[in-house]
Amino acid sequence: MNYSSKNNIKYFIPPVLIDAYRYLRGTDIRFSGVYGSWDEAMAHASGYDSEIIVEKVKDALLKVQRGEAVYERDSVVFHRSEYPFPLLAALLRSALVNGGELNVLDYGGSLGSTYFHLRKFLPEIKLLRWNIVEQSIFVRYGKRFFENDELNFFDNFDLCIKDNRPDIVILSGVLQYIEDPYGLLDKIANLDIRSIVIDRTPFSDANSDILTIEIVPSSIYQASYPFWIFNDKILLAQLRRNYNYIAEFPAIDGMMKHANLTIYFKGHIFESKLFSK
Repeated sequence: MNYSSKNNIKYFIPPVLIDAYRYLRGTDIRFSGVYGSWDEAMAHASGYDSEIIVEKVKDALLKVQRGEAVYERDSVVFHRSEYPFPLLAALLRSALVNGGELNVLDYGGSLGSTYFHLRKFLPEIKLLRWNIVEQSIFVRYGKRFFENDELNFFDNFDLCIKDNRPDIVILSGVLQYIEDPYGLLDKIANLDIRSIVIDRTPFSDANSDILTIEIVPSSIYQASYPFWIFNDKILLAQLRRNYNYIAEFPAIDGMMKHANLTIYFKGHIFESKLFSK
């Protein structure tokens, strides 16, 4: 994914495989340490091989397209679907207030997992445009295998916004892996996009945000990377300057532990104050 020096936002999107493993195995994911800066955490992390990840996601989504699985999430195929209904409700709400049209910015949306999973619930949408901002390697695969008249891929946030005017932004399982998540939230909020949905994001009852390292089980591959655990009040206050708070909902990832800290994965829905009555 490209960097934006103008807005001082650096992106670090980790392997989607990890969310799948967390969902399927839970406690095998480990966290290590507490760090004072992103650079310090990066110095203790090994990173990951995005080529391996994108191949696995691509193969899984192609199985879905061939009818060999019902849907894909984080490179894992499922034969019985579990739908993110709060996210779907937010999408339908956005379409309703926009006269049946829906323009989505899916930040860190892989190769279109959410689009393919929820498309069947959007048959009456008059005009659907689903835009994914991702790492360059995901964009190359996305354009080659999955892009269509509705689904588009971008490796540059500003280019995506220039080409579109999204009604709703999806931030699902992504803020915790970005060096400056609040910078990204500010950038999105300043665009006055009508709705923002934050999903599959870790929170705790700690008095502040915590920066740790997430360690991947060797049964997947050797990798580790920085990981934010957010304080609910701090993150909500950041968005409430421009947005009204609509709803909170539990995410599919459930709960995890880091030392004596309980991590809750949750979602939040916001609407711009410019559009509120």
